[in-house]
Amino acid sequence: MLDRTPAARVEAVLKRLDAALQAGDVDEAVTLFSGACYWRDLVAFTWNIKTVEGRDGVRDLLTHCLAHVRPRDWRLAEGEVPTEADGVTQAWFAFDTEVARGYGLVRLKGDLIWTLLTTMIELKGHEEQAGFTRPLGARHGVHPGAKSWKEQREEEAARLGHTEQPAVLIIGGGQGGIALGARLRQLRVPTLIVERNERPGDSWRKRYKSLCLHDPVWYDHLPYIDFPKNWPVFAPKDKIGDWLEMYAKVMELNYWGGTTAKRAAYDETAKEWAVVVERDGREITLRPRQLVFATGMSGKPNIPDFPGMERFRGEQHHSSQHPGPDAYVGKTVVVVGSNNSAHDICAALYEAGVDVTMLQRSSTHVVRSDSLMEYGLGDLYSERAVAAGMTTAKADLIFASLPYRILHEFQKPVYDKIREVDADFYRDLDAAGFRLDFGADESGLFMKYLRRGSGYYIDVGASQLIIDRKIKLVGGQVKEITEAGMRLEDGREIPADVIVYATGYGSMNGWVADLVSREVADTVGKVWGLGSDTPKDPGPWEGEQRNMWKPTRQEALWFHGGNLHQSRHYSHVLALQLKARHEGIPTPVYGLQEVHHTR
Repeated sequence: MLDRTPAARVEAVLKRLDAALQAGDVDEAVTLFSGACYWRDLVAFTWNIKTVEGRDGVRDLLTHCLAHVRPRDWRLAEGEVPTEADGVTQAWFAFDTEVARGYGLVRLKGDLIWTLLTTMIELKGHEEQAGFTRPLGARHGVHPGAKSWKEQREEEAARLGHTEQPAVLIIGGGQGGIALGARLRQLRVPTLIVERNERPGDSWRKRYKSLCLHDPVWYDHLPYIDFPKNWPVFAPKDKIGDWLEMYAKVMELNYWGGTTAKRAAYDETAKEWAVVVERDGREITLRPRQLVFATGMSGKPNIPDFPGMERFRGEQHHSSQHPGPDAYVGKTVVVVGSNNSAHDICAALYEAGVDVTMLQRSSTHVVRSDSLMEYGLGDLYSERAVAAGMTTAKADLIFASLPYRILHEFQKPVYDKIREVDADFYRDLDAAGFRLDFGADESGLFMKYLRRGSGYYIDVGASQLIIDRKIKLVGGQVKEITEAGMRLEDGREIPADVIVYATGYGSMNGWVADLVSREVADTVGKVWGLGSDTPKDPGPWEGEQRNMWKPTRQEALWFHGGNLHQSRHYSHVLALQLKARHEGIPTPVYGLQEVHHTR
């Protein structure tokens, strides 16, 4: 009798796929995919982050990549048992290529591949020293003149950037730069992180005092070192800052705080960057082979250009410069914006006894933190997920395995459920005059984040203050700033002593325009977004985050960032690409992103 268990069905597909690929038979391989299929590759085949759709997409990828990738030995991952639910069979598998080891997740509909994730795990001969291969550390025996670990670290710090050039220079020492630096350290790639703030973690410490993570702890681990078991679910900003500083130290990162990048240029002949930085009052020219902008998911603060701003008699600043509420007791404050930062700042001002008004200019998606944890993240990132055997690495790959083209189909039922459970909450917000939305296609928070990186608030308490009218709410558009506040297009006057612009950020390539040139910034194009043709994410369809964690149109220029989850997961993907280039391994890129938008 034919074995139709999930394991047998997956093994049969993997065996046929392995045979077709080793034989170079693209046509046979393509027949194993369904007509409406999706293959997402993280570096293993494409030296890129690339999703192809449909059999034609699979055929094109294999036609261009198969000969040099030489994939083989497709097999069920050790100890993994395929599962089946709602007509979909899911299984973890492993495979090899000519230069790397890979891991992935496949979903079958019937006996055909519906979604396929392939991801590079490690480069052969360049594995991280961990577990059984971890370094010994101590040098037993007698070694005249031997230097201690501390002396060796001090010598390395004195050399790098002076007598020895870094292979990789990371601009930005927040969570993204630190996570990537840790990955590269383990891969033995000489790396230097430069950060304008004095200490690791200052990018958190120097924000408004009420700032905390809105994502839960299980979602936010850094590579190699998880937060401890007693770490709060939502960490305050200063606690995060201290963790990042500790992490940078124990991971032995070469980190130049108090250092400002001034200008950079790429030498096409020498294949290296010349990056001028200012440190301790003097300029130093660094010459890395690879340059990474790790300045967060966002770019420069987006400060609106309202008529009359120059005549305002009070104080006005962007939310990134907001010091907290203490200096504004007794004053009237208007916060322009209605996303996470705006809510946090308004709540802190109210708690300090400040008269605060939120100006909402466009509809905003709001989701209660408890509901997000239960219905949106609970299966992958929660204490119950950990208890059920879910690891952070597997959770990251499961999330990565869902193609962006159809991710909204998985998200919409989640937010339909949340809207049902929290119906009273949403009714009360609506009654308070707050303009709500659930995204262009009702798919909620994650899709808004991936498409535009804005337009939402994870509620940790400010919404109730709006419902109770403790935070005043005004909806409308600004016509002009007056000497004593602002005037809206409908003629209403809003008095203010202080105006805070919680108006978001521009594209990360704005930093490239400042540091390198506008020409290079336009060559690279807009950073972030999927090309979904929804508000603030113009088409055409890209299929992946624009320019993030992958090769760009400017040789040796990279972008890294996002939330803590993305910084953790994609730092691995980016580090492998940088390691391969450092070792001279050929990296033919398939599907280099076209540039459709420059801002």
